[in-house]
Amino acid sequence: MTLSRTTLPSGLRIVTEEVSTVRSVAFGIWANVGSRDESPSVAGASHFLEHLLFKGTNTRSALDISAAVDAVGGEMNAFTGKEYTCFYARVIDSDFSIATEVICDMIRDSVIRSEDVDSERTVVLEEIAMRDDDPSDLVHDLFAETLYGDSPIGRPILGTVDSITNMSRKSVHSYYKKKYLPENLVIAVAGNVQHERVVERVTALLGDFLDSTAKPAALRPIAKVRARGMGEIGLIFRKSEQANILLGFPSLDRNDERRFALSVLTSALGGGMSSRLFQEVREKRGLAYSVYASIQQFAGGGILSLYAGCNPEKANEVTTIFRDVLGDVIASGLSNEELERAKGQVAGSLVLGQEDTGSRMVRIGKSELVYGEIKSMDEILSAVRAVDHKAISQLAAEIFTAQPTLAIVGPYKKSAQFAAAVAK
Repeated sequence: MTLSRTTLPSGLRIVTEEVSTVRSVAFGIWANVGSRDESPSVAGASHFLEHLLFKGTNTRSALDISAAVDAVGGEMNAFTGKEYTCFYARVIDSDFSIATEVICDMIRDSVIRSEDVDSERTVVLEEIAMRDDDPSDLVHDLFAETLYGDSPIGRPILGTVDSITNMSRKSVHSYYKKKYLPENLVIAVAGNVQHERVVERVTALLGDFLDSTAKPAALRPIAKVRARGMGEIGLIFRKSEQANILLGFPSLDRNDERRFALSVLTSALGGGMSSRLFQEVREKRGLAYSVYASIQQFAGGGILSLYAGCNPEKANEVTTIFRDVLGDVIASGLSNEELERAKGQVAGSLVLGQEDTGSRMVRIGKSELVYGEIKSMDEILSAVRAVDHKAISQLAAEIFTAQPTLAIVGPYKKSAQFAAAVAK
């Protein structure tokens, strides 16, 4: 396995991981743009644009785009986050040229017709409706909005019904031309292909799109994310059989070197069947089927949250357990067994998650885009193994002594009954 990197004069970065023992190739183009970059008037534009780039170019229709990859048994898709967007295709190595041709054409030559904007607008509105009908998904957007307020990092990636309904073809096309520039892009490729061939192929396909000479690509500025809603409760009424609860805290940003310790702490709290939350909430008391802890990290901020879906009558009991578990970790830390088990789980999931070329492409593409470097797996595993009790105790004291924020989607009309869950 060989990692290689090239930066073209235009600012476009190309990173590859050659894996000669497989017969597949994953090709992805990462754009340094996400919902965090949107003003309120174009909220949801990054995700809307993700849809629209599949609708056709000057030389391909939407059917041509999908049929080209389907015809060789490949897979093609895209995803949008708060700080980046990725378009990718995964094919057998002999069809590498097809994947690159289609994805590069979408990025450099999409036409974004008015009729496509109108038809895809309906699709995105249906996606918003689907999110609204899934409380376990909706509660995460509610939490971000409650913690960060009406700010770019607090607004949902999908946008709102109003912003999508009112978004014009002109505004979304202008957003495309402004954001999708070579210096904002990273091409990541993993699989049975040589770096030199990738560079040659991409340069030929993108052509005059790469003619400009740009400043070296810069990482996203580390702008401190202001947590405005600590101690607040976000509530959405849903006449449902289950309450969906998310209790969380501001956490480390993605550039903090303690992020490896944070992953270990999160795993020990709610990363598997042996975790504290799973044992206390599900195994001992049978209060929830789904219960876990998770982290999100941004440039300048982050979130550590605890989730459970439970009987509405048991919601207060679950939040009390959440706070008790966190209090115990603050007071006593983790046991030796918990620490070693969590470190093993993080290390194992990292390694097992790199078993296919698609996952490898995501790792190197995201690393290059957000960090400007790609750590080797040995470096990452070494950092995980180095996590000790002191690092865990310091993190727990720093994060969990702050006032939490609570988001709830369920059959409640008033939030006052949950005041104890966010008490300082």
